[in-house]
Amino acid sequence: MRIVRSIAELREARASLGRLAFVPTMGNLHAGHVSLMHRGREHAPHVAVSIFVNRLQFAPHEDFDCYPRTFEADCETLRAAGVDLLFAPDEQVLYPQAQSVRVEPSALAAELEGQVRPRFFHGVSTVVLKLFNCMQAEVAVFGKKDYQQLMVIQQMVTQFDLPIEIIAGETARETDGLAMSSRNQYLSAAERVHAAQLYRTLCVARDAAQTHALALQHIEAQAMQALNTQGWTADYVSIRRQADLMAPASNDQALVILAAARLGTTRLIDNLEFHRTSRVA
Repeated sequence: MRIVRSIAELREARASLGRLAFVPTMGNLHAGHVSLMHRGREHAPHVAVSIFVNRLQFAPHEDFDCYPRTFEADCETLRAAGVDLLFAPDEQVLYPQAQSVRVEPSALAAELEGQVRPRFFHGVSTVVLKLFNCMQAEVAVFGKKDYQQLMVIQQMVTQFDLPIEIIAGETARETDGLAMSSRNQYLSAAERVHAAQLYRTLCVARDAAQTHALALQHIEAQAMQALNTQGWTADYVSIRRQADLMAPASNDQALVILAAARLGTTRLIDNLEFHRTSRVA
């Protein structure tokens, strides 16, 4: 695996590779990230990864400074996964001057996560566009765990006519259902045991929506209450259309339930896709 730190080095290294799949990350890699690399290998003979903790997507009160940075361990993970190229720039490489020009994402960026983390998707979209321009890959892989992020990036690629195909990777889960995330390590031992409740709550809500027994808004409210009464602080539980994450009409069948909630000081997100077969309230 070749490690490069400058854009010039990256472009020189990229020129020697053929069709390339790209997995952007912030490091602190786990099996979920590795599954995205394997997914990329299904679409291209070469795989590149970036590691960059992007300051633009963190609010001042969030965890930029303490976000886990495990570069040496990450490199071992990447080598074991058969990654060909790692781009690991520092801030001065990607942001040599204050990034005053930023991507204005679609209106979707103001929904769900955007209501809780204003400007988050502006920072994500800006760094992803810069990374795409630097990497010049044919394919990029993003995980479905960050479902709204995946959708925002897909919309950016479509509307800017970027020459890159976005591939979705399924959410990797622990044996108890907890979605794999770098932030899971913030959980205490007791919180880690309890954390799988988020996934179980989504499963209950999904099953209720599939039976058509209750209005979707009622199912969302029940899930919020279930989390809040079990020690969580829920930001949202919302059932949306898979196609565009807008509120579903009565005849929409392909749906996704998304949730974000805080357990102690750790904020977790998760989602489940599902289909319903007939009209519901």
